[in-house]
Amino acid sequence: MAAPLSDQEKRKQISVRGIAGLEDVAGIKRDFNRHLHFTLVKDRNVATPRDYYFALAHAVRDHLVGRWIRSQQYYYEKDPKRVYYLSLEFYMGRTLQNTMINLGLQNACDEALYQLGLDMEELEEIEEDAGLGNGGLGRLAACFLDSMATLGLAAYGYGIRYEFGIFNQKINNGWQVEEADDWLRYGNPWEKARPEYMLPVHFYGRVERTEGGAKWLDTQVVLAMPYDTPVPGYRNNTVNTMRLWSAKAPNDFKLQNFNVGDYIEAVLDRNLAENISRVLYPNDNFFEGKELRLKQEYFVVAATLQDIIRRFKSSKFGCRDPIRTSFETFPDKVAIQLNDTHPALAIPELMRILVDVEGLDWDKAWDITRQTCAYTNHTVLPEALERWPVFMFEKLLPRHLLIIYDINQRHLDAIAARFPGDTDRLRRMSLIEEGQPKRINMAHLCVLGSHAVNGVAQIHSDIVKKSVCVSRPTGGGGPAPSRPENKIKFSAFLNQSYDLAIDPDSMFDVQVKRIHEYKRQLLTCLHAVTLYNREMARRNHLLPPAAPHLNLFVFRNQAGSQQRDRPPDRDDRRKGDSPQQFYVKRDFYLGSVPLRPLQAAPGYHTAKLIIKLVTSIGQVINNDLAVGNKLKVVFLENYRVSLAEKVIPAADLSEQISTAGTEASGTGNMKFMLNGALTIGTMDGATVEMAEEAGEENLFIFGMRVNDVEEMDRKGYNAQEYYERLPELKLAIDQIQNGFFSPSEPHLFKDLVHMLLNHDRFKVFADFEDYVRCQEKVSELYKNPTEWTKMVIRNIAASGKFSSDRTITQYAQEIWGVEPSDVTIPPPNEPLF
Repeated sequence: MAAPLSDQEKRKQISVRGIAGLEDVAGIKRDFNRHLHFTLVKDRNVATPRDYYFALAHAVRDHLVGRWIRSQQYYYEKDPKRVYYLSLEFYMGRTLQNTMINLGLQNACDEALYQLGLDMEELEEIEEDAGLGNGGLGRLAACFLDSMATLGLAAYGYGIRYEFGIFNQKINNGWQVEEADDWLRYGNPWEKARPEYMLPVHFYGRVERTEGGAKWLDTQVVLAMPYDTPVPGYRNNTVNTMRLWSAKAPNDFKLQNFNVGDYIEAVLDRNLAENISRVLYPNDNFFEGKELRLKQEYFVVAATLQDIIRRFKSSKFGCRDPIRTSFETFPDKVAIQLNDTHPALAIPELMRILVDVEGLDWDKAWDITRQTCAYTNHTVLPEALERWPVFMFEKLLPRHLLIIYDINQRHLDAIAARFPGDTDRLRRMSLIEEGQPKRINMAHLCVLGSHAVNGVAQIHSDIVKKSVCVSRPTGGGGPAPSRPENKIKFSAFLNQSYDLAIDPDSMFDVQVKRIHEYKRQLLTCLHAVTLYNREMARRNHLLPPAAPHLNLFVFRNQAGSQQRDRPPDRDDRRKGDSPQQFYVKRDFYLGSVPLRPLQAAPGYHTAKLIIKLVTSIGQVINNDLAVGNKLKVVFLENYRVSLAEKVIPAADLSEQISTAGTEASGTGNMKFMLNGALTIGTMDGATVEMAEEAGEENLFIFGMRVNDVEEMDRKGYNAQEYYERLPELKLAIDQIQNGFFSPSEPHLFKDLVHMLLNHDRFKVFADFEDYVRCQEKVSELYKNPTEWTKMVIRNIAASGKFSSDRTITQYAQEIWGVEPSDVTIPPPNEPLF
């Protein structure tokens, strides 16, 4: 297959001037040169590639700013209901390309840079990923901001401007090594500091009961400095705002130390305050009850609610004088969406403001709070649910603890009135969990304090009641990119990054997500080992240790009619057969956003070993000359948004193989579907709805369903039974356990094997046989490109439901009580009304 033309080479053949617009191209060139020479390079004689990137970013930003100001003016004049999306994570990735596309400037920028002798793709690669999230939760938030702007909603994202995002992941000798993500070291051309809106946030102190109500006194103050990032909608001139808070110490912070002469101590102590926004907590699906994390959660909530109320009270653009003094209409003008329990403190904080500051009575304040707030739950895993120790609240947020006690008492009184004598129900439904120490269940607080609660997939919502994310609908265009070209580009990237010779004709089997036992990367590892063992048996003319249905030695000639149970000989090949016609070459690509070395997390040691196992299996398979290019196993280092943009369009098969009932939704599964990959998966998370939309026959569904898992939990899961009964499984496990993939450390993976055999909560072995059988169906279909392509088209055609635009439309209508608008705001050079 011929190498694809780069975008630069394509431009040499066909100029895009005709579709770019000469005026736009000239303007981009003029702005680019102005920023390059006067803003960036100044006294230096030579510009660097990074200077070129910043010049282009500033030139594109110039087109944003007027629309940004115009959008805010429009909102103040129309005074619509505003939506506030509160999230501790926004996994934005890179901004330049998305902004050019949404403003309709990509072709003009391409042509302008071509005329200047520069390569757009090279400049795009210079931009740092804004990795302010751990995975799906933060990426969903980023997609939602894009859709809210595209749908013309007056919406704001609020979070923390972490100085260090999710750290960079390096693989050294098969093990993960962490490097700090200093993403701001070169500056961020997309943000604007807004010191005029800096706000105080209070911590610690004491509560005093007075006739006028409770008073929170003797607090320590940290200042919240806002940094605004524009979020453009798609071709509608709407530009919304993501406001991220940075912690600053006030000038009088510990001034008493300075007064007694300890100036150095006073200045150094400022770090204690500013550490709040220093680093993202990179733990996913595990709750770590650290005081700094609780500070972060209250910090973003307290600053945001002050901002929301200021904006509610003012109705004129740029006005700071209160216009509204009554909170009766607050839920009519404000919708607050809590992205998981991390911003749950918005509920008691809003109550504190309404009762203590604004003087409302409790019942009215509670009614307003519940009508305003809505909650999205992201997990039902017990170890991931936030349960904060009461003693920590007592120290850090004493007033909020009393408010939560009051909320809980009224809640329990209502339950007791409805279910007299049911003390067990009171215990289960209380916000306060008894124990050592006592803990506050934040999910219960969110459910109680919100008027709407949802999961992130239908099955997840159902599970929550019992105990999506792509950019826009597909329309009629189908998959715009060329899959072979995407695979060739990705192969070239792998060759450059990993020094691996990749055959683009191989099936690209991809599993990229957080490393966690419930996502079952171990099942993929066992399948890769099984395929390797089959190839070795075939090479040695041995019968495989397989179940009868495993047709290891079935080969077909070109007509597909003849079968034989031996490898093809040279005479067969002379008749027109070739090796790739007898079996499917397959490359496994596994990747994970960086795994934090969190020693307290029970799954950390296992997750770390899983990464090492993947790399160890790859080391053996990729260097076995007998296998050649028929099988590869690659761990994709430092998986992030910009890498996802390379691997997802190149994938043939998407692995969504979590144990049924454990995945809230998954967001990658829908991206893979839209980009033309077929899915092998369990009926879990959003895969259930994908199967409903495309038809289960157009996905490769295997394994237990939720009710099967529940039944197995009741009866008891015996991994040893599967190990003894399935020869291929036993062989793979024995190889892993006995050091076949780690000869220098034979016992390296004994803990993994022990977990799988003795305390595997996620039942890997129970689904192994059906998984391997289903993978054989995948291989069979891949041999028939026509039928494979038909299934791909059916999936893409059915993926419209999983647009984040559709999701946000539903949120807007059913939760927030607002209607999306298709109005295009006039550009800055035209009258607003």
